[in-house]
Amino acid sequence: MSLYAAYLEEIETRKTQGLHPKPIDDAGLVLEIVEQIKDTAHPHRADSLNFFIYNTLPGTTSAAGAKAQFLKDIILGKASVEEISQSFAFELLSHMKGGPSVEVLLDLALGDDAAIAEQAAEVLKTQVFLYDADTDRLKAAFADGNAVARDILESYSKAEFFTKLPEIEEEVKVVTYIAAEGDISTDLLSPGNQAHSRSDRELHGKCMISPEAQEEIQALQKQHPDKRVMLIAEKGTMGVGSSRMSGVNNVALWTGKQASPYVPFVNYAPVVAGTNGISPIFLTTVGVTGGIGVDLKNWVKKLDQDGNPILNNDGNPILEQKYSVETGTVLTINTKEQKLFNEAGDEELVDMSSSFTPQKKEFMKAGSSYAIVFGKKLQSTACDILGVELKSAFAPSKEVTHPGQGLTAVEKIFNANALGVKPGTVLHAGSDARVSVNIVGSQDTTGLMTSQELEAMAATVLSPTVDGAYQSGCHTASVWDLKAQANTPKLMAFMHKFGLITARDPKEQYHSMTDVIHKVLNDITVDDWAIIIGGDSHTRMSKGVAFGADSGTVALALATGEATMPIPESVKVTFKGKMADHMDFRDVVHATQAQMLQQFGDNVFQGRIIEVHIGTLLADQAFTFTDWTAEMKAKASICISEDDTLIGSLEIAKSRIQIMIDKGMDNDVQMLKGLVDIAEKRIAEIKSGEKPALAPDDNAKYFAEVVVDLDAIVEPMIADPDVQNIDVSKRYTHDTIRPISHYGAEKKVDLGFVGSCMVHKGDVKIVAQMLRNLEKSYGEVKFNAPLVVAAPTYNIIDELKEEGDWSVLQKYSGFEFDDTAPKSTARTEYENILYLERPGCNLCMGNQEKAAKGDTVLATSTRLFKGRVVEDADGKTGESLLASTPVVVLSAILGRTPTLEEYKTAVEGIDLTKFAPPLQKPAATRSAHF
Repeated sequence: MSLYAAYLEEIETRKTQGLHPKPIDDAGLVLEIVEQIKDTAHPHRADSLNFFIYNTLPGTTSAAGAKAQFLKDIILGKASVEEISQSFAFELLSHMKGGPSVEVLLDLALGDDAAIAEQAAEVLKTQVFLYDADTDRLKAAFADGNAVARDILESYSKAEFFTKLPEIEEEVKVVTYIAAEGDISTDLLSPGNQAHSRSDRELHGKCMISPEAQEEIQALQKQHPDKRVMLIAEKGTMGVGSSRMSGVNNVALWTGKQASPYVPFVNYAPVVAGTNGISPIFLTTVGVTGGIGVDLKNWVKKLDQDGNPILNNDGNPILEQKYSVETGTVLTINTKEQKLFNEAGDEELVDMSSSFTPQKKEFMKAGSSYAIVFGKKLQSTACDILGVELKSAFAPSKEVTHPGQGLTAVEKIFNANALGVKPGTVLHAGSDARVSVNIVGSQDTTGLMTSQELEAMAATVLSPTVDGAYQSGCHTASVWDLKAQANTPKLMAFMHKFGLITARDPKEQYHSMTDVIHKVLNDITVDDWAIIIGGDSHTRMSKGVAFGADSGTVALALATGEATMPIPESVKVTFKGKMADHMDFRDVVHATQAQMLQQFGDNVFQGRIIEVHIGTLLADQAFTFTDWTAEMKAKASICISEDDTLIGSLEIAKSRIQIMIDKGMDNDVQMLKGLVDIAEKRIAEIKSGEKPALAPDDNAKYFAEVVVDLDAIVEPMIADPDVQNIDVSKRYTHDTIRPISHYGAEKKVDLGFVGSCMVHKGDVKIVAQMLRNLEKSYGEVKFNAPLVVAAPTYNIIDELKEEGDWSVLQKYSGFEFDDTAPKSTARTEYENILYLERPGCNLCMGNQEKAAKGDTVLATSTRLFKGRVVEDADGKTGESLLASTPVVVLSAILGRTPTLEEYKTAVEGIDLTKFAPPLQKPAATRSAHF
């Protein structure tokens, strides 16, 4: 069967799903289509012409290469197509975003035909996705006296590709649509269980919110054709949980603008809003697409006559409505005055200056942040080639300097990695910083989108300035189904060729790895001064500072080795007191959250860096804390370690990287070996005193300081989704932290889950030791609920086997993963046994495995969002409660939450994850706002 015939079959299948033909990325199919276009009598010529013009993906896809070559032939007169004139061929090339199209345009601009060269030059002047190979051609031609090359370079030196774009609209009329009440997780916009379809934008768009919501949005658009739909989280924050580019893509698909008439299903510039604004990492993703994020502040705390919040019976502040945004409300965004007004524009509702910083307005004007990043580089390169002074066409980066004020840890890292800053400049929080990125991680449910973004920005190779880059296979590790089989090898082959270390070697020369990406990134981060970017909100390393990002920002970091963002404010977290013997470090994590809310009433972590003075905890265990900070809507977190602790963590990292090398995972440039060298250099610096472990200055300034009292942590705690809360906006947040005594040993548990990135080797050892203890006391272990255990990495399993713990788990398991015959279908029913699952995300991700509908799940994972780990059943709400490993194991054995005495007995003599604060005295103030 020809590729075209197969494509027609696929089109018929998609019709049954209500879908249009899938955009073409394969050169072989385009070449068949070209031959049918050339044959004026061909029965499929009209359709072929339509597919060629409107349905072929741009960038560096092989299809784009074939399309660009045919357009070149048309322009040169080597081929004739009545429907594609020479000028139209140039227009099509102008929408192809670099790669083969820029190569063709350079061929034409630097060719012998003066008329064609002039037209090609005019198109090139609008392009920004040029790489060194492209600008090197212009440089060489300019050196040879080519006038066209000079003309193009002079245009680039003035950034005319940006300055000649239309300015953003002064007024944007919007009509509101309330997507949900309370925090909206990106799971609502792009469900994890539909991750397999994210690279198929039209298909994935079908999963946003609900079919009913999509119909309601379309109805609003018909009723208000001159307005844009603004998606709202009423009484909550929009986009919590993850950056998720697919979520922004879906919102843009339904409510945004089409990026190009010749590229299907790629939209941009969505408008999203929340009563409490937009989650920081999601707001970054909105900015990537030139969108607008609105902090509505339409509900405010009701205050008494003394200015204190009035609380309800649950101790929560009573809110009163400042103005209504009910679905169908028409509002006006004035981009010049940077304010939100009513429809008439005569009543100011809220200030929007934070939505329209000079940089964000540039993103909106250019249609994406990528165009700005590449544009700045292109203007600078052109000025260098011409030997002229750079007069930047872009808004200057905001530089905030406070003379005499010390630096927080994040300020130190950003200053050390800053690019384009005059020597001697000291940047404090609030500054816009362009920084080099040391480590980049791509995960498998967003990886195909990252590869698409790389193709779209015409990138073909990893930036040489990146120290380490890794592509995981963990999010789809549970089930090797047809979707995984179709997507994973394709992704791994692309990323391997691009220059990343890949979890599954495309040549199958080493064992297929499904290690949790965050654990791998935590190991390959070998410098506490590093900046890490990863395609997941839980990119929160316990060395350096890590930022979870959307697939596009990951692609940009891979291609350029850079990122641009404001330096966030920091909240300092220190500890006092002593941790009780029966407590686990996970309870310290919960207590930090609970005590912070008690001290401040509001979440002071949101949008900021949590600088935690962990001191004595190795990177593996400390990651439990940094990982959780994503749920606090923090921008990122930094662990302040003591010298000896950091050296110990780096030694562990070295050994684990060496294991990866021994398994054959290093690439041609020996990236992994390079990381070992960096680790050794850093250890030597610490030991010699040349450069101690990262620490803030004593006179650094913080937004707030939180001191956690370890003495107050007397019983295990559970993060509860509180699904019965009468206020729906309070459900499925991480704000409800309850001691186990709250449940009176009566809370039924249907399934326990020990796994995800929140656990380390010690957690799995705790499971084994609890089984030993119970076996010794009772002669057997009986599970009253299923217990699913998924170790984070294969290395951990290997170590557990050597230390005798894995055999204990095997003894009580009714299922153990087998890599030679992985599961091909997801489990839907569970027996009351122990399941030893393949390393990876498993239930936490919710895209393959789930608990039975309506179950109450007690898990060590991070996600308690509605429908993530467990969906609702008819008449029974699914719940995902979060707790420490010993609480989860004991609850699965009992089939219910335990009493405090039952818990103490079960953990007696077990080496739980312990923590002792550093010896230095914590700050005297319990809290301080600045």
